[in-house]
Amino acid sequence: MTEDRIRKSEKNQPRWKRMMFKGHKVWLQLDASGQPAVENNKVLIKYRLDHEYQYWVPAKAVEPINPKHLKKKNTGKKPGHPEGPLKRGVPFQELLTAGPAKEESVLPGSIVIYTDGASSGNPGPAGIGIVMRYGKHTKEISRHIGIATNNIAELMAIKVALEAVRTTDIPVRLYTDSRYCYGLLILGWKPRRNEALVAAIKKLMKRFQDLKIIKVEGHVGITANEQADRLARAAARKKPRSNAAGL
Repeated sequence: MTEDRIRKSEKNQPRWKRMMFKGHKVWLQLDASGQPAVENNKVLIKYRLDHEYQYWVPAKAVEPINPKHLKKKNTGKKPGHPEGPLKRGVPFQELLTAGPAKEESVLPGSIVIYTDGASSGNPGPAGIGIVMRYGKHTKEISRHIGIATNNIAELMAIKVALEAVRTTDIPVRLYTDSRYCYGLLILGWKPRRNEALVAAIKKLMKRFQDLKIIKVEGHVGITANEQADRLARAAARKKPRSNAAGL
């Protein structure tokens, strides 16, 4: 699709205008008069028009776009590497970045993992979402984990992801948008709760020759991260099976 400053939709459908949000290009929803649709000082944005994900963000954080950004094209190349290290792998489905926010630079030949956790009630019904990628193969995990807090779900997603990697001698880059997990596992924060779970993850981490856990911002248009979030939320809504393990 060609990018215009204002995208006209079908009759009675919302219109969208190209804007900037936190340094990234987004689409801003307009009302019937052509003005931003505002509710409680927030406006509705999308990172791509063909994506279902929409976010209410502070109106003052959305700014006019610099015209030069409209001419830029994504020329990034997708890595291709042989299959192998993911348990029960499935054919690769291309996961392009869903907007201007780009995935961190990935070491060629590495396993790329995005994890997320969700809890409805905090604590409440919880789920984990994981997107794992290696060359032309991807694996997705969406699992209900019983009643848990959001922090436990985030930690469990990382634990399950590391357990799903078959080999430990290939570089692994694991991305999380959880400041809590990153602080505990990388910055040396001391856990005030969930000590056993944190210890189990750190034990798993020691198995890998080259593992890096990287903090990314949530909801900035990285498709794999958004997909992990969607998988986690869907898992939290699932009706637990009778033999499902709770936390």
